[in-house]
Amino acid sequence: MNIREAVESELAYIREQRVNSYEEHAAKIPEGHWQALKQGISSNADTQPGVELLVAEVDGDILGSVALFPAKTDAYEGYIEELDYPEIRMLAVSPSARGKGVAAALISECINRAKKKGHNEIGLHTADFMKSAMSLYERLGFERLPQYDFEPANDGIIVKAYRLTFNK
Repeated sequence: MNIREAVESELAYIREQRVNSYEEHAAKIPEGHWQALKQGISSNADTQPGVELLVAEVDGDILGSVALFPAKTDAYEGYIEELDYPEIRMLAVSPSARGKGVAAALISECINRAKKKGHNEIGLHTADFMKSAMSLYERLGFERLPQYDFEPANDGIIVKAYRLTFNK
């Protein structure tokens, strides 16, 4: 598996893949929340200055992607304060590629990149309806930071903050 930076010609495919990979959650959440989530993962937020958009590929096929937002960036459009560490966002793995270590490889690359930039922490946000993602993050050692939780759609669904602390 090769982890590399995405190229501009892949953006439409990556965003479509994100929606397809998150779509399984649509039936579990209110329609308004799904629409807000879909808009967020389809947006051009992944092309903001300093954001590293990474893909995992095998034999030329993109199996998944992740956006690594730099520290001190508005990664969540004003919902939380700017954090002192990079933030993992929009992690998505094609349904057909799940269970093959794609998400863990993308997260590992984000951690390595954060370390190279001198950080000893990295964060992310997720929600209870993403059970497998939460389980993965907890297995990797991410800890909850409730003070950075937020409720984007005023529908009772809390987007939960996690942070991993590591040695540089």
